[in-house]
Amino acid sequence: MTAKQTHMGIVGPEGVPEEEVVTAEVCSESDIQEGQVMEVQVCGQEVLLVRSGGALSALGSRCTHYGAPLSTGVLSGGRLRCPWHGACFNVQTGDIEEYPGLDCLPLHKVTVENNKVFVSAKVKALKQTKRMKEMHSQDPGVTHTVLLIGGGPAALVCAETLRQEKYGGRIVMVTRDDLPPYDRTKLSKVMNVEDATIILRQMEFLHQYGIEVWLKKEVTSVNAATKTVTLDDGSVHRYDQLLIATGCRPRLLNCPGADLQNVRTLRNPNDAREIHHASINRHAVIIGASFIGMEVASYLVDMAASVTLIGSSRLPYERTLGPEVGKVTMQMLAEKNVRFYMSDHVTELRGQNGTVSEVVLKSGVVLPADIVVLGIGVTPNSEFLEGSSVEMDSKGAVIVDRFMKTNVPDIFGAGDVTAFPLAGQDPQRVSLGHWQLAQAQGRVAAFNMLDRPLEMSSAPFFWTVLSKKSIRYVGHGEGHTEVILKGNVEELKFLAFYIKADDVVAAASLNFDPAISQLAERMQAGKRTTRAQAVSEDLSWLKPL
Repeated sequence: MTAKQTHMGIVGPEGVPEEEVVTAEVCSESDIQEGQVMEVQVCGQEVLLVRSGGALSALGSRCTHYGAPLSTGVLSGGRLRCPWHGACFNVQTGDIEEYPGLDCLPLHKVTVENNKVFVSAKVKALKQTKRMKEMHSQDPGVTHTVLLIGGGPAALVCAETLRQEKYGGRIVMVTRDDLPPYDRTKLSKVMNVEDATIILRQMEFLHQYGIEVWLKKEVTSVNAATKTVTLDDGSVHRYDQLLIATGCRPRLLNCPGADLQNVRTLRNPNDAREIHHASINRHAVIIGASFIGMEVASYLVDMAASVTLIGSSRLPYERTLGPEVGKVTMQMLAEKNVRFYMSDHVTELRGQNGTVSEVVLKSGVVLPADIVVLGIGVTPNSEFLEGSSVEMDSKGAVIVDRFMKTNVPDIFGAGDVTAFPLAGQDPQRVSLGHWQLAQAQGRVAAFNMLDRPLEMSSAPFFWTVLSKKSIRYVGHGEGHTEVILKGNVEELKFLAFYIKADDVVAAASLNFDPAISQLAERMQAGKRTTRAQAVSEDLSWLKPL
């Protein structure tokens, strides 16, 4: 059911030593019913009290991803799902069970005496918003090696899961980045970003748990027969198990002038900062009405002299979110003075002194441009596998099964570089660049490396931010034939269901929480949602039983 927010309890005395255990009476046992979530106060700190399966538990009140209030989340099957981005936590242990995010919730002691509920915890623990799951380190003398190619979310979660499950061998992460794993989702939303604010794990942390990170290194080939990889410096390294998690790179423009200076793509923090600074009081042109392109336009509009977006479709997101939602997202940015040229494309970039100055469209329009940002899709980083025995599809994506296994023993794949079968949908493989899916696939790969079979079952969950408003999306709506809308799109409060063959295959929302998290729970549980349910005025079926 949807969590109900209630404030009860007492505030403890100020100045209590952090190592001291405090106990607070927070409510009567009869005040919290089965399936209810209640926000209480213990020593001045918010704590979440949950009754699930007849048992009471006390947890941290904020999601460990971006701090969403879990009191407004979705409680189902013994776990609590974040209303913002879909992370899930086991309510009995506080452990994270679904992504995004890395850390668990703090867990506090609950006792019941004479129908009164008490929560006990150290003051220090009450102030903590996150808890790291216990991790092992490398065992001396163990030479078994897991090599992770890539330094993104899939590789990081794979490494941490292995250590959490007491793998004692060597773990090596090879990445072309010059930073340890960082939150790439922020790059198009907060472009003038400082590295320290987006790094997910510091190098000291990774080294503490025996996770080697080789920065600014690139694998150039894989030899499955000898279980070796060759790096760009010519060195050869052996592995016992291999994870391919190299992600994708932005697609480049193919037209005259595409090689001019200030024609940019967005892949790393340096790219984001350079785009930010090059756009201040200048004319910015974004090519591609993609999620990245729209977010960049939304960000730059407050600092650039002008922002223009060029898209080949009639409306932004038309194939993904449908015309109604695409139209309103276009209006959101148009109201901020973003100019749109849709159903058009670039034929030429013109420059002065080697730097871009104009963008020429097929329609004949010529746009002034001091900087051009490309958001026209991505290409899998898989060229290093050419000539290997690892199977790839026609687009270069690494083909994996539900266990994240490739066709080659001991070689796994995870993240954006893969094509994988999506649970609960048609058997054909899909490639989805979702941060949450990459993390989930990294975890699945780790369990299967340990010969503990685990299938990929996560429901795809995605979000985008435009004009400080967040659109949430769950499922995979490719090929949908109908969109059923609830609420009012023009008033920026809606829930859209995407229908294919009489089934709801995806949904999107704006200011309609926690509907997307509710539907994510249904999808992950394998529950079918029909068109008839979507059409109904009564949406009580969304609430978990």
